[in-house]
Amino acid sequence: MADHVLAIDQGTTSTRAIVFDATGAVVSVAQREHEQIFPRAGWVEHDPVEIWTGTEWVIASCLSRAGLAASDIAAVGVTNQRETAVVWDKRTGRPVHNAIVWQDTRTQSAIDRLAAEGGGNRFADATGLPLATYFSASKVAWILDHVPGARAAAESGNLLFGTPDTWVIWNLTGGTRGGIHVTDVTNASRTLLMDLRTLDWSDELLEAWAIPRAMMPEIRSSSEVVGLSQLPSALDGVPIAGILGDQQAATFGQAAFDAGESKNTYGTGNFLLVGTGTEIVRSDSGLITTVAYRIDGQPARYAVEGSIAVTGSLVQWLRDNLGIIRRSEDVETLAATVEHNGGAYFVPAFSGLFAPYWRPDARGALVGLTRYVNKAHIARAALESTAFQTRDVIEAVLADTGRGLTELRVDGGMTRDDLLMQFQADILGIPVVRPKVVETTALGAAYAAGLATGVWRDLDELRAHWREDVRFEPRMTPDERERRYRLWKKAVSKSLDWVDEDARILMGTSGP
Repeated sequence: MADHVLAIDQGTTSTRAIVFDATGAVVSVAQREHEQIFPRAGWVEHDPVEIWTGTEWVIASCLSRAGLAASDIAAVGVTNQRETAVVWDKRTGRPVHNAIVWQDTRTQSAIDRLAAEGGGNRFADATGLPLATYFSASKVAWILDHVPGARAAAESGNLLFGTPDTWVIWNLTGGTRGGIHVTDVTNASRTLLMDLRTLDWSDELLEAWAIPRAMMPEIRSSSEVVGLSQLPSALDGVPIAGILGDQQAATFGQAAFDAGESKNTYGTGNFLLVGTGTEIVRSDSGLITTVAYRIDGQPARYAVEGSIAVTGSLVQWLRDNLGIIRRSEDVETLAATVEHNGGAYFVPAFSGLFAPYWRPDARGALVGLTRYVNKAHIARAALESTAFQTRDVIEAVLADTGRGLTELRVDGGMTRDDLLMQFQADILGIPVVRPKVVETTALGAAYAAGLATGVWRDLDELRAHWREDVRFEPRMTPDERERRYRLWKKAVSKSLDWVDEDARILMGTSGP
């Protein structure tokens, strides 16, 4: 019997394939980056064709490195960058436009118009989400309104929409030769188009955004067999049995299945999820309500989430835009050459501020500069900004629930940075716990797929796989912790109210 599971992790900066064995251990990994396209200030795009060809490559490479064939793979799980919108022609399989990435802010004027008519939370009761450029709906509407012929083609039933999971699965199951057009409840809950209670597309919301229902994928559970792969010579005939948005997948991979359990993922952005069980909990403190997962035949589980736009991507910005480091992993080495941030605080509001502020008018700010500050201080301030933003969302969890966290389980690429993890524990005043397997996003997708196909019996078996690696205990005094956090909050205040019409004209983003 096949007892390996392949996870496809289609992320913001790269696509990975990881094979896991029946103990949840990594057998092999393949990864390929894809281009980040910035046509204008605030615009972020990906080439969906590049993403799919990269997916094919990592699947074949990962299986080859492991010495495995399709017959050795029990199931495939797919996890993905959420909210990113892909629209393609089902007749040709070609995208009608580049994917518009979750970080993109081009639709702010449309968001402002809708908010002016009914407030920033006009759809929150149904969706759990505020009106924001972050989510998919405004991106789809923009493509239909700005790509010649797109709206007519959509209304004729010839265009399909999906987040990257949908695009990958459609191609993986045959594409124009009968590809399956599906997503799961976690990804659907990030579109501003699904009702959290019915777990179905809302006709009212589709009408508000002028998006034809025929474009929308079928919403399935996170753990169930949705179809068979048709990828020749690599995965032909293997069940696709797990679909989860990346942050929900990381929560699943951390075995945080129950109400009150949480995790924080450190990737391109940071995302804190706290489970609320079968209860839909509304936040009054800037968190969003989302679906955590759904196992086929069971009720959906929900969570509140603190979404932070820029953390790991700030390190990439230091590398690619400023050139002060050669590789992303060099940031820890550089930051460790100084004992503190030199008084510098970095607020990376490149796409505005997400949770708990939801301030699209904010922009990046580096404050507290003197001639004493050097590139090492800036590197340290960049890392510290990740920890400060995480405290912001944990403070929101405390305000909403009245209950603080006793420890923080962490995962994602940035958690390999011990300096950052120690500062995170210091600024929170609670232990930060890193697991043995930090690739919990891919692991969660594998778990979901393996559950649906009998590789694992139940959630208790998955809980038994979780192992602690390192526990970072706080060392900073309470007075110092609060002093630094007050300075961070002051820095945040300096980033607000930046974007106005003058700024839009200067950046070339004025207009529709």
